[in-house]
This record gives sequence, C-alpha cells and structure tokens, in this order.
Amino acid sequence: MADSDQDYVQDISDDEVEAHQVTRGSGEGSTARGSGSRGGGWEVTRTWENVVEGADGTISSTVEGLLEADKRKRLLKDTTPLQRGIIRHLLLVLDLSSAMSEKDLRPTRYLLTITYTIAFVTEFFEQNPISQLGIIGMRDGLAVRISDISGNPNDHISRLQALRTEEPKGMPSLQNALEMTRGALFHAPTHTTREVLIIFGSLLSSDPGDIHATIAALVNAHITVSVIGLAAQVAICNTLVTRTNPSLPPTQTYNVALNEQHYRTLLMTATTPPTTPHQSSAEESNKSSLLMMGFPSRIVDQSPTLCACHSKPTRGGYLCSRCSTKVCSLPTSCPACNLTLILSTHLARSYHHLFPLRNWREVSWSRASSSSHQNACFACLTPFPVRPSASVSQDRPSSAAAGKGHRDRMSLKSTRGKPQAPPTDVSKGGQSGVSESGRYECETCGCFFCIDCDVFAHEVVHNCPGCQSREGELVARQAAVENGDGMRMEGVENGA
Repeated sequence: MADSDQDYVQDISDDEVEAHQVTRGSGEGSTARGSGSRGGGWEVTRTWENVVEGADGTISSTVEGLLEADKRKRLLKDTTPLQRGIIRHLLLVLDLSSAMSEKDLRPTRYLLTITYTIAFVTEFFEQNPISQLGIIGMRDGLAVRISDISGNPNDHISRLQALRTEEPKGMPSLQNALEMTRGALFHAPTHTTREVLIIFGSLLSSDPGDIHATIAALVNAHITVSVIGLAAQVAICNTLVTRTNPSLPPTQTYNVALNEQHYRTLLMTATTPPTTPHQSSAEESNKSSLLMMGFPSRIVDQSPTLCACHSKPTRGGYLCSRCSTKVCSLPTSCPACNLTLILSTHLARSYHHLFPLRNWREVSWSRASSSSHQNACFACLTPFPVRPSASVSQDRPSSAAAGKGHRDRMSLKSTRGKPQAPPTDVSKGGQSGVSESGRYECETCGCFFCIDCDVFAHEVVHNCPGCQSREGELVARQAAVENGDGMRMEGVENGA
C-alpha cells in the first residue's frame, strides 16, 4: 500500500502546465491569465497592488476615496421625470424551503433574507407611503400567507420577526405562490400597480400543474413579476419575468445576488415605483386619471371603540370623510365605502418619484477657485479641503478620490491626460464620478455641498437646501414689499 502521507500528483501534459502558469503583470491592475485544455478561461486581478500608501504611511486616504466613490455610485442614476405608478400593490414572495439553509450568504440565506426583508418593508413605506404590501412564503410545496395586504409596516415586521423561530424546510412551489398572488391582487383597483417580487433561493419548483398556464393568467391580469435569485438563474424564472414584463429587458427584472451587499442593493431597488407603460389606444389614453381620496383628521375618543379595520377597541383613530367609519391607521381603504384614506403628507412624500432631484455635478479645482467665497458646505457648514500645491496638481490633474492633499496619489483609477472642464461646463448628472475638490454643485442655485449632504439630499429629503432657501428668501422679500406698500398707503391717507 502506498504511503498516504505523500502528496498526490496528477499526470498532466506540458501544454496544460504552460497554460496554467501565473505570471506577474506590469502596470496598473496586474492580472494573471490562463486557459485550460478544454477551452475555458480564467483571470485573476490583483486589486491589492493598486492600494498605495500615502505620505503619512497609511491607506486611510484610499479607504475614504473608496467610500466616497461608493456613495456617488448610488446617486448617479437617471433623474428624467417619468410617469410612475406611485400607488402600488406589491406582494413579496419569500422562499422558505430547505435551500434557504445554505450558508453561502452569512449567517444563512434564511436569516439574512428575514433581516433584509424587514429593512425593505421600512424603506418601502418610506418611499411609497400610499402603497400596499403583502408577504407570502413558499415551503413544503405550498404557499403560506405570512401577512395580508395592508399599509401598516408594523404588521409586516412583527410577522417577519416571528419567522426567526422557524426553520426552512421542504421544497418551494412557484405555481402555488403565483396562484395565491393572483387571487390576492384580483380585487386591486385598476389605477394601482400589480406587482410581485419573488426571492428564490432554490434551483427547482414543485408544482402541482402546468405553470405556463399560470403565467398566462398573470399576463391577462396585468401582473408584473420580478425575481431575485440566490443560487443561480433558473429557466422558468427567466420565462416568468420575460412574459410578464414584455417592455423591459430581463436584466432589470431577474438578477442573481453575488454577495450580501449586492443582495441588499437588488432588494432596495424594488422600492422605486415602476414606470407606467404607454396606453395602446387613444381611447384609453384619453380616460380621466382623477382619483377620489379622503383626508380624515385624527380623533381621540373618551372611551375605547371598535375600529372597522381590525375590530379592536382603540381610543384614537381616523374617521372616514365620506361615511365616518373609524379606522386605526393610515393609509388604508375604508372598509365600508372603499374610499382611499391618506394624509396630505403621504401624498407629498410620493411627489419626488415623479420629479426627482437632479444629480449635482462635480466641481473642478478651477471652478472652486473662481467661487472662493464658498469655502464651506452650504448645508452643514463643513469646511471644504484646501487645494493642493501646484506641483501635485500638475502631476495628478484628476483622481477618483476627493478631498485632501495627498488624495491624488491614492486614486485607484487615475484619469491622467483628461482635459479639465471649464468653469462654465455642466456635466450631465455627474457621470465622471467623484469630485476632485470634494465639492458638488447644484445646477439650479449654484451652491456647493459636501458628499454627505449630497447623499442626504438625494436619498432622504429629495430637495436642494439652496433652492429651498432661495424660495424662502423670495417669499420673505415679497412679503416685505407688500408690507412696505401698505405702510406707504397708510401714510398717504394720514397726510390727507
């Protein structure tokens, strides 16, 4: 018997050895390339060789540049005003089968999905306050209802937290889940969207019948389906999203998560309302798009009374503006007259989807020098970095990191040789990436902001502080002029 402690050496040819040689490349981003005897290819990129120490002997500047580039990457999206369905009915389908117990996503697919789903529910109602959401699960070849369609995020979060005590088991059934979603969205009003988002972690589906007939029924019901895969692409999922979204490419409706961060990004992308497709006929496009809504006021009873939505005794609530039926939370539909009940703030928070805040452009050092009076962020008053010396500027005219004197030496992707934009140039949506001066300018008001205020303005408040302050100044000036004219008129009358 051979000695088991010796290393096993496979007999391979000299050609295969040469094909798998790893050689050190030269220049930025050294790579190692090779190809197997069966025609397959592979490539290894040494990204760590691009990290260069700064003058202080640390890589903190590189880390700051990477973080700032990641922030700007989330903001550089299309801001073209489009017609979107801001009143949405979305059903979230979760895979609760045994495939979700895999640990390729830490801690497990199951626990990570529950954590991300809770964050998704909070963000969904933050971005879509007048929409409705429901959650369905797939396990043991059946479709189980986790939470009913409602506009209260607390109901969904409490049901999701209860799933932590359970274990994934069985096999999923796409057909049963799609049939349940079709029945739940059957009574959705025509002015709302009918959407289904499936988180699918398995590579198979245990269906009792013909799933293609179910897909045809979804198409007839105008229900759109999107899928986020956790394992690999499945052919039936690709067919599902292609037939229910004929106007969109499959890359926008079916994606496979590569890692935890990519998984969260794909899930949070679904919080943006979908675009409304164009009407096929002139008769349909000429139909009235007005929608009747009620704006009730909150009341507090002296003694608890039953609400019509949950049949629970509560003291506080809202009375329907049409039939005076009591509901405990908004937004919702009146259980008696089916009137949509919302607050005015809910409608205002949905407005930014129709007219999004335009991306702010990067400010070059030449532009920053011409506006030397703006030495701090207009919103948070954080001082901007000082321009580096002329020698450093000539060596590194542009870099991927913004801010500090030696940041140019730390860039991961140098843009050496690119011409500097003139001060009057307006970049379209900041496509060049991160600002070299750490400043970002609103094209409307011309104010400079830091990267943190840029992220906060575009992702939270959806308004420009500079533009809003100018509107306030105009209103104050107009009021002052009106008051001044009134005082003059009073003086004339007294003199007479």
